[in-house]
Amino acid sequence: MALLGKPRLRKATPLYLVSGSVLFVTYEICLSLALGYALDSTQAIQLMVVNYLWPSLTVLLAIVMNRQAARWYIVPGTVLALLGILWVVGSDGLALDSVLANIRSNPLGYGLAASCAITFALYCNITRRYANGQNHVVLFFLLTAVVLWGKYALSQEILPAFRLGASLELAGAGLAIAGGYALWNIGILRGNLTLLATASYFAPVLSSAFAALWLGAWLSGQFWQGAALVTLGSLLCWQATRPRD
Repeated sequence: MALLGKPRLRKATPLYLVSGSVLFVTYEICLSLALGYALDSTQAIQLMVVNYLWPSLTVLLAIVMNRQAARWYIVPGTVLALLGILWVVGSDGLALDSVLANIRSNPLGYGLAASCAITFALYCNITRRYANGQNHVVLFFLLTAVVLWGKYALSQEILPAFRLGASLELAGAGLAIAGGYALWNIGILRGNLTLLATASYFAPVLSSAFAALWLGAWLSGQFWQGAALVTLGSLLCWQATRPRD
């Protein structure tokens, strides 16, 4: 509310209010649950990298939904990003048994993370096409909060005690997330969607590094190689969608 003001619902189409709300809330719920179901800190970071497949999907969907022009190397760029995800998830390179074993250890978590990638890519493209320049992320955040509090009310979970340190962390995380989504939506509506998606490809490496420090998780060389492949694939996708001079 402080960053964007009240959403102007009268200027929104019913189609976008429904589709945007469903996709945004679904993404946030899937992301929260995926991280909650992670078996340990390292797997939580792996799940976040799977979630970061959404920039590649955003570019691919932009080609289909918004008629974004692209050159042939969009294909190897996407393949590189997918290989990077498999490299991160597997514990023994691209060995299929290793990848499947890791997924079987937490199929719900990995399934939710994959759902995140799909729903947010759809959300970005639908916002660009149907939002009519209006930013309704405030409404989407409110709906997400209602659903999460509803889930909490129906569960047997107990809120942890509010300590000063935890409260400051909560406030800082809330401000960071709210600011990030507010600026992202402005970029979707007014900027170059494929450029934004490409810039976000650096997020797997940056967020993984931050998470590793924050959570005290050890990440193998294979993990960083996979994150680098995701970033490289994204850059190739961006080059494939850049307008010709």
